[in-house]
Amino acid sequence: MEVSIKINGKSYERDIEPRTMLVDFIRDDVGLTGTNVGCDTTQCGACTVHMDGAAVKSCTVLAVQADGASVATIEGLATNGTLHAMQQAFTEKHGLQCGFCTSGMIMTAVKLVESHPDIEEDDIRHGLEGNLCRCTGYENIVRAVAEGARQFDPHSPWEMEPAEHKITLREAERRARERSRA
Repeated sequence: MEVSIKINGKSYERDIEPRTMLVDFIRDDVGLTGTNVGCDTTQCGACTVHMDGAAVKSCTVLAVQADGASVATIEGLATNGTLHAMQQAFTEKHGLQCGFCTSGMIMTAVKLVESHPDIEEDDIRHGLEGNLCRCTGYENIVRAVAEGARQFDPHSPWEMEPAEHKITLREAERRARERSRA
């Protein structure tokens, strides 16, 4: 089946098996390995990416469901060699240990902060419940998200073309639901 998916601003057209998961398309077909496969059941969040502006767990999204979508991965956050504010915060606050969950945590945290710029600690903990870390105890992750929120500019078009970036989170979620029904 032929698909065309824009990943980090670049279009990729491939002939794939209909059962190919988005995470496998990203890693195997496109070669972007920052998105990790952890559980294949949406429980760990290591595979979180942004699809049409919404955070999604790419291990349970078929690549054909993403046909025509704009997807951002951890590799797409940095611009011109400069880390995104959330990536920088994770570095500065040591919000990682083995690093396996880090890309998913950061991708989830970015969307969390976009929708709640004045986020508090309890909200951060609640917002990250769908992402598992086996080695940090979460304290530095929560500190990193809070620091990223302080530095984050939600109006910066870092992940998509400006016209696409300006849709609301609710609109992006609606589009993702429609795409999954198709």
